[in-house]
Amino acid sequence: MALFGALFLALLAGAHAEFPGCKIRVTSKALELVKQEGLRFLEQELETITIPDLRGKEGHFYYNISEKVYDFLSTFITSGMRFLLNQQICPVLYHAGTVLLNSLLDTVPVRSSVDELVGIDYSLMKDPVASTSNLDMDFRGAFFPLTERNWSLPNRAVEPQLQEEERMVYVAFSEFFFDSAMESYFRAGALQLSLVGDKVPHDLDMLLRATYFGSIVLLSPAVIDSPLKLELRVLAPPRCTIKPSGTTISVTASVTIALVPPDQPEVQLSSMTMDARLSAKMALRGKALRTQLDLRRFRIYSNHSALESLALIPLQAPLKTMLQIGVMPMLNERTWRGVQIPLPEGIDFVREVVMNHAGFLTIGADLHFAKGLREVIEKNRPADVRASTAPPPSTAAV
Repeated sequence: MALFGALFLALLAGAHAEFPGCKIRVTSKALELVKQEGLRFLEQELETITIPDLRGKEGHFYYNISEKVYDFLSTFITSGMRFLLNQQICPVLYHAGTVLLNSLLDTVPVRSSVDELVGIDYSLMKDPVASTSNLDMDFRGAFFPLTERNWSLPNRAVEPQLQEEERMVYVAFSEFFFDSAMESYFRAGALQLSLVGDKVPHDLDMLLRATYFGSIVLLSPAVIDSPLKLELRVLAPPRCTIKPSGTTISVTASVTIALVPPDQPEVQLSSMTMDARLSAKMALRGKALRTQLDLRRFRIYSNHSALESLALIPLQAPLKTMLQIGVMPMLNERTWRGVQIPLPEGIDFVREVVMNHAGFLTIGADLHFAKGLREVIEKNRPADVRASTAPPPSTAAV
């Protein structure tokens, strides 16, 4: 009975376990590159060591290493070299390796701001898993509104999988990663747009006035020539769908058309619903995941009657054109700035390849050290440490 209870609790815990929104695999090729950079760094550290001449007296003998009297003083030379290793080289190796590891880890963002509205949580969900050829890490990969730092979207997406090993690094993102981003911007009030007066394209302004001419002529003369207002407001958080054929974003928004006379309440002419489907192409540039959006499907309809929906058909094409010309560039300007991937400072992705799967996508890439490790370490080293670069003392031999 106790065994059954324990099994039930384990299954229950597993059912509530949250999958990572982002996974990173570091292959042996990347580890070899980091190793070579680390050795180069250690060589630079060792070049800073100054080995002084060893002079002294042992019993009746005087010695001076700089005179090369090795045949007679082999015992003293051996003792001196052991002393040198203990006091200088071993501490440098230990100090350099520790600083290298800590400095690289310190540059990885865990929970940081993406912009003035939204942040992202890259906290590790469990200890990294190391094998003979890979190092796998599971990150939460969740966005959040900066005004609601404790809010989190439940992750009901499939768990991303990493199987490839050809490139140095592989990064996997589930649908949850993108859904949490869009819901965070929705909660932050960013998914709305209002165009008034000259901001409305001229041709669209004329078409809208002609479409609602019957309603406009019934208004008072002071209102008829008022500036036109076109407002788009997303009604629910957009959702991401990732398939082997591609990635799409589904959006439902309200479209309100009104006249805004000066110093008077606005006069609504129409309200309709817009369904749009965007295609999304992902890319890694430097350390940023960037997205290019394209409007694929678009339709508008009335919430009031089928007859009014038929009357909106002439607006379909010009509204779509307005979105493509006026709205999509603004969206892409933001999404192409991208969001940073949890990679140490000074390392960038190059030669990336994107692969779509059912419910997640993976991006494979090689690594490039944009900065030397010494520059990375010096940049992230505290000021009091920079002032004194002497390694800690040690009494243990290599």
